[in-house]
Amino acid sequence: MTNETYNGWTNYATWRINLEIFDGGNWDRYLADDLKEFVADHIEASSTGIARDYALAFISDVNWHEIARHLKEEEEQSA
Repeated sequence: MTNETYNGWTNYATWRINLEIFDGGNWDRYLADDLKEFVADHIEASSTGIARDYALAFISDVNWHEIARHLKEEEEQSA
C-alpha cells in the first residue's frame, strides 16, 4: 500500500476504515485514540492468527485524526 491520497482521504486505509466502520453511524466520541481503540478491539475480538495480524497492520496506516475530524464535521452539519 502506498501513502497516496485516495478518494479525497489521506490514503486507502483511512478511506476504507471510514467507509466500512464509521460511515453513517452515530458516534458520540470523536477522539482519534478512541476510534483506533474501537477498531483494534473489534479486530482482536473477531479474528485470530494471520488475519488478525494483517488487519492490525492495515489499521496502522489509518489517519485516525482525519476520521475524527470528518465525523465531528458531519455531526455539526446535521445539527
